[in-house]
Amino acid sequence: MLTLEPANASQFERLVSIWESSVRATHLFLTESDITDLRPLILNAYLPNLPVFIARDETGTIHGFIGVDGSHIEMLFVDAESRGKGIGALLLTYAVEKLRADEVDVNEQNPQGVGFYKHMGFVQTGRSELDGQGKPFPLLHMKYSR
Repeated sequence: MLTLEPANASQFERLVSIWESSVRATHLFLTESDITDLRPLILNAYLPNLPVFIARDETGTIHGFIGVDGSHIEMLFVDAESRGKGIGALLLTYAVEKLRADEVDVNEQNPQGVGFYKHMGFVQTGRSELDGQGKPFPLLHMKYSR
């Protein structure tokens, strides 16, 4: 049984670990240097400045998290060991239904992520050649359509 609740700063190190394990499993286009460069941004810039919600089991273990900014889903990551168990779907459904977040950008080079969002009812509305850091990692802009 998973519960969803707001994250707090004492959990951010665990969330960065989840982010890294998820990225290593799905973002195969990123180099080690890319991951190293992103880690402090996730910890010090993104997590503290977004509403972030965690999925925690009855033992207290955090398995995934989602961060939103208004109607935009900024991040959704599930620990690599917990993938395929419905945690991402639970977090995304919460964001869409409770937080009214219905837009997301997903790396085009992350076919698992693109497929997940399509499966969950998102459709592509646009594309950008560069990611949010100006790197050549194309983004697909998607919107919930159900």
